[in-house]
Amino acid sequence: MDHRVDYISAFASSGTSFLAAGGGPSIYTQMFGSALIGLREGLETGIVVMVLVAFVVKTDRRDALKWIWAGVGAAIAMTLVVFLVIHFGTSTMTPLAAETIAGVASLVAVGIVTFMVLWMSEASSHISADLKSGMSKALLAGGASVLGLAFLAVGREGFETALLMVGYAESVSGGLWPLLGLVVGILAAVVLTVLIYRGAIRMNLSVFFTYTGLFLIVVAAGILTYGIRALQTVGWLPGLGNIAFDVSGTYDASSWYGTVLGGIFNVRPDPTVLQVLVWIVYVVVVTAIFFGRQRAGRRAVAQRTRTPDESPAPAGPTPERNPQ
Repeated sequence: MDHRVDYISAFASSGTSFLAAGGGPSIYTQMFGSALIGLREGLETGIVVMVLVAFVVKTDRRDALKWIWAGVGAAIAMTLVVFLVIHFGTSTMTPLAAETIAGVASLVAVGIVTFMVLWMSEASSHISADLKSGMSKALLAGGASVLGLAFLAVGREGFETALLMVGYAESVSGGLWPLLGLVVGILAAVVLTVLIYRGAIRMNLSVFFTYTGLFLIVVAAGILTYGIRALQTVGWLPGLGNIAFDVSGTYDASSWYGTVLGGIFNVRPDPTVLQVLVWIVYVVVVTAIFFGRQRAGRRAVAQRTRTPDESPAPAGPTPERNPQ
């Protein structure tokens, strides 16, 4: 997509422009959406690292810290490589090929992000215990196993973030601002993780992951509709000319609300029928599964912690606090 080069050149020449080239989403809008993604994914990753570090410190195995950080560093490098290769690799292709790759990458990103959001909705209640169990086995096996556990635990989150950001960046502009917003969000997540670890703040992580999980579902739905439109444009899917509605006369895509909705959730005034149907089905189905898996995770934890002579506990929410 040659518009990436045009966008960067236009911004560099103006110096004070706060809108993307071609009347696209504003810079702050692009950065806000990706910063929220970075904050959510970064805090999720930070909690994983925090659990691993706290475990080896409490078990007096500080010698394993270097292997944990080596695994974390390798996972971060893998995440950056995946993002940059997919995101900027399309700039060397023809516009049609780049549009095809962007559409396919968006669908793949939505699939992986959906799986991870649903997995986290249930696993968040017992992920700390699972990580500690895995680290116990890795410490017995040696440094390479500790490195591998840290790499897989962090790399899983990083790969999800990279694919999600590819789809998000393509849908808003294809420029560098979403990546910068992601970095800002991740840095904020690092600060929060350190404060949580040191006990400076306490956060209801169950509530946090519930609301950010719902946010990611809506973001993923927008990326999904972007991918559908891209594949309709290249002829892989039908219905490009079958417009569900067109509110261009009343919906100002260049206004503050238009740039926010378009930049974060990929809302456009003239979606196709297929885009609208896919968005509705995705949000309804995934949200229902999301809350269903949350309830299943809470029931599993209640059953695991209940003694034989206790009566069944009510299936109310059991918020997770700082896992240390």
